[in-house]
Amino acid sequence: MARTFDTPGFAGMTFFEVRAKSIINRVPGSSRMAFQWTINPYRGCSHACSYCLAGDTPILMADGTTRPLRDLKVGDAIYGTVPVGASRRYTVTTVLAHWSTTKPAHRVTLADGTQLIASGDHRFLTERGWQHVVGGVVAGDRFMGTGQFVEGPKDSADYRRGYLSGMIRGDAHLATYVPEAVDRSLDYLAGFGAATIEAIRDLVRWPERAGDEWCKGLLAGIFDSDGSRDGDELRIRSDDKETLDAVAAALARFGFDARPEESGTAVRLRGGLTEHMRFCHLVDPAIGRKRSIAGLPVGSDTRLDVLSVEPLGVDLPLYDITTGTGDFIANGVVSHNCFARSTHTYLDLDAGHDFDTKVVVKINAGELVRRELAAPKWRGEHIAMGTNVDPYQRAEGRYKLMPRILSALRDFANPFSILTKGTLILRDLPLLRQAAEVTQVGVAMSVGFVDERLWRSVESGTPSPRRRLDAVRTLTDAGFRVSVLMAPILPGLTDTDDSIEATVAAIAASGAASITPIPLHLRPGAREWYAAWLTREFPALAPHYRRLYGRGSYLPKEYQREVTARVRMAARRHGLERAEPAEARQTESPPPPPEPEQLTLM
Repeated sequence: MARTFDTPGFAGMTFFEVRAKSIINRVPGSSRMAFQWTINPYRGCSHACSYCLAGDTPILMADGTTRPLRDLKVGDAIYGTVPVGASRRYTVTTVLAHWSTTKPAHRVTLADGTQLIASGDHRFLTERGWQHVVGGVVAGDRFMGTGQFVEGPKDSADYRRGYLSGMIRGDAHLATYVPEAVDRSLDYLAGFGAATIEAIRDLVRWPERAGDEWCKGLLAGIFDSDGSRDGDELRIRSDDKETLDAVAAALARFGFDARPEESGTAVRLRGGLTEHMRFCHLVDPAIGRKRSIAGLPVGSDTRLDVLSVEPLGVDLPLYDITTGTGDFIANGVVSHNCFARSTHTYLDLDAGHDFDTKVVVKINAGELVRRELAAPKWRGEHIAMGTNVDPYQRAEGRYKLMPRILSALRDFANPFSILTKGTLILRDLPLLRQAAEVTQVGVAMSVGFVDERLWRSVESGTPSPRRRLDAVRTLTDAGFRVSVLMAPILPGLTDTDDSIEATVAAIAASGAASITPIPLHLRPGAREWYAAWLTREFPALAPHYRRLYGRGSYLPKEYQREVTARVRMAARRHGLERAEPAEARQTESPPPPPEPEQLTLM
C-alpha cells in the first residue's frame, strides 16, 4: 500500500492507494458478457451486496453443533454446500471473513415456524435457485435445507444423570467407546463425585418421574454408546428391553416417529435428515462423526415453504460471512454469503463498513497496462472499460489514471471501448481521437431519462442527464459514433409515453448514433437501496414493483418487449434507429460485443 488518506471533497470516504500486480483482467467464462478482457483502475463500492442476518441466527458448525452468527470467527469450520451434477451436497468449509453493520431488517417466516431476520439484499437457496429477500423470495417459495434448528439441552444435573444412564446401560464395551464420549462420561462422574460402583449405580438408577432433560441425556448417552447413523438411517439398539422401552418412550415424548425393528433389539428413527438433525441438536450426543452430514444431498420439504416476507420497520445489527464454498447453513436453510467483501480483508480492511466507504485506487494502472500490452503472450484483444466500476467516477478527477491507460492503448493500437455516466471523459477527448486513428474505439453513454427532478432524487451522484447528453454531442462532433444506453428505465416513473418521448428526443438531438433501452434490473446491493428509496419517495408504487419483480431481479419478458417496442417507435419518429442490445459498446468493426449493462443507480 502506497498511501492512505481522507479528503474533504469526498466526505465519509477514504482512499487506499495501492500498487497493483496486474490490471488487464480476464472475464470469467461463466459471465454473460461477450467480451473477454476488462480494465478496472478502481475498486471499492458504495453499492455492493452487503449485510445479511441477525446475530443470533444459529449457524451449523462442522462438528454438528450450532453457534450464533455473531460469535463466528475467521478460521472456524462450518457447513456449506457444493454443486454435484444437478444437485448440491453438504460439505465442510471455512469462514474467511466476518463483519457486521446496521441495516433495515426483514422477517422471513417458514411453514415449520422458522423465522429468519435478514436484510433485503440477502439471498437464500430455494427450489427456484438463489433468491433475494426483497424482490425475489415470495410466499409459496420453498427453501432448501434441513429445517429449523432446535434448542439444545441444558447442562443440568438431570441431563448429566440421563447421559450416564444411557452410556453405562448401553451394550458397547469400554474399549469400543470413542474418546469424546468417554471424556464426557468421566467429566460428569467427577462432577458428581461418583468414585465407587455403588455411587455410579445410584446415579444411573431409573428415576420415578423422568423429566425432559433427563430423557435428552438418556438419548444422547445411548446414542453415543449404541447408536448409528448411515445416510438417511438413524438407529439405536439395545439387548435390554427395559432400556429400549425407555428409549422409545423418550423419542415419543419429543415427537419423533420411531419404529421398533422386527428383531426387537433396536428402534429406527424415521423422517430423514431433517429429523436426524433435530435429534442431534435436541439431545447433543458427544461423538462428532455420528452427527456428520458431509456428502449428503441438500433437500427440502413442505416445512420449508415460505409463508411471508415482511419488513420490520426498524434498523437492526446484522452480520454476514464469506466462506470457502460461498454459502453456509443458517437455522436450517442454505444461505448465500458475500464474495466481494473478503477482497478488502487482503488489505487489512474490515469487510463490512470499510467496503462501503473505502475506495482502492490502483495508482500504477497506467504503467501496468503498458507492460501487459507489451507482453509476448498478449494478442491485442478488445478491452472493455466501465463494465464493473465507472472509470470516470469522481475520483478520476483527482487521480487521472485514464490518460495513462488510454495512452498505452493508443501506443499499442489495442482496440477498446468505454461505457460511462461521467462527463469527465471529455477531458480525454484528444487521447480518444488519437487512439481512434490507429485502432477501433467505442464510446457509450448511459442516460435513462431527462427528468431533472427525478435525477436529483435517484441519481444525484452522477452528472445530470443534460450534461451527459452535451458530452454525447461533443463526442459526436469529434467524429465518434456514440451509442446511448437508455438505462435504467424505471417502471411507473420513466416508462410513460411522455417520458420515453422526451428522453428519445433529447438523445436524438445530441447526435447519438444509436439507442438501446434497458429496463431497470435490481441486482444485489442496488435492490435494497432502491426499494427503500421507492417506499420513501413513491410509496404507492411499491405494490406494483412487488408484482413486477416478484420472481427475480429482472422484469417480465413481456414488459421488456413492450417498453423496447415503444422506445423503438419513438426512435424512428426522431430519425434514430434503435441499436440491437449487443451494439451498446461496439467499435466500428468490433470483436463480439458485450451485452448492455445498466450502470449503478447510486
